[in-house]
Amino acid sequence: MRLGKRALNGIVGGIATTSLAVFFAAPAWAQDLMGQPTPGGIGLQPAASPLKHQAHFFHDVVLMPIITGISLLVLGLLIWVAIRYNKKANPTPAKWSHNTLVEIVWTVLPVMILVGISLFSFRLLFAYHDMPTPDLTVKATGNQWNWAYEYPDQGVPEYISNMLPEDEAQAQGVPFRLAVDEPIVVPVGKTVRVLVTASDVIHAFALPAFGLKTDAIPGRVNETWFRAEREGVFYGQCSELCGVDHAFMPIQINVVSEAEFAAWVASRGGSMTPATAAEAPGGTAAEVAAPAAADAAQPAAAEASVPAAPADAAAAPAQ
Repeated sequence: MRLGKRALNGIVGGIATTSLAVFFAAPAWAQDLMGQPTPGGIGLQPAASPLKHQAHFFHDVVLMPIITGISLLVLGLLIWVAIRYNKKANPTPAKWSHNTLVEIVWTVLPVMILVGISLFSFRLLFAYHDMPTPDLTVKATGNQWNWAYEYPDQGVPEYISNMLPEDEAQAQGVPFRLAVDEPIVVPVGKTVRVLVTASDVIHAFALPAFGLKTDAIPGRVNETWFRAEREGVFYGQCSELCGVDHAFMPIQINVVSEAEFAAWVASRGGSMTPATAAEAPGGTAAEVAAPAAADAAQPAAAEASVPAAPADAAAAPAQ
């Protein structure tokens, strides 16, 4: 019995020591790349938006300790049962088959753990749905097998984004199967609303560094948002099995300064100051409300500008 306890303590202690060593040594295995996968990496991509920071907290601080604790507890119990209650150590098994206290504990404890997780999970879910007032809107449409983007606020018409061929990607020094010929361009520090849909089958708009993953469904428009905290190039991919070329429709978002974004909009024939709601059909509330108010004021101004009828014309008898 004493030997079994010593063996159990040694095994559990060894597992705990190994787990801690792996946890603290992991960052040294690979230097995480910003905005793209890291060869040999074992963690989440570095965060570049508020939503992804919250997702990191939920995963690293809430879920991982709970999962690690449960795994070590179950492993320890299995080892203890295998050593303490094998045929050699326990030749005469007990005759009882139920224990009320144990059954209550293994029912109530998991429920309490799930309730605790749900508090953090719902908070993160609400953050995804509680979008701040957007500064611009990007419409992303999934096709077999590429993405089409449109900027309704700035009047930038739809353009197609295709994956760069391998030779072009190597020549430009960008990652193959992630880099594209026509990326999304957004200004740094601005809230970007992304309207996601599809033209044929179900796709998924996913970009890990911003914490984005939204289904693109034909006939339906889903909505998500992000706010890039730094300039740079960020990569994602379609995350739905949409067909034989599913692996060849990456997503690239270039985060630039406001001046560079304005220059890019102008090069696309768009404008940073849409004049009417028709020019910004997906625009922000302020952009659409101002033209609407102007349209509502036009009838009153037209009535005021109509000249009054002459007095003698009003007194003339009807013919």
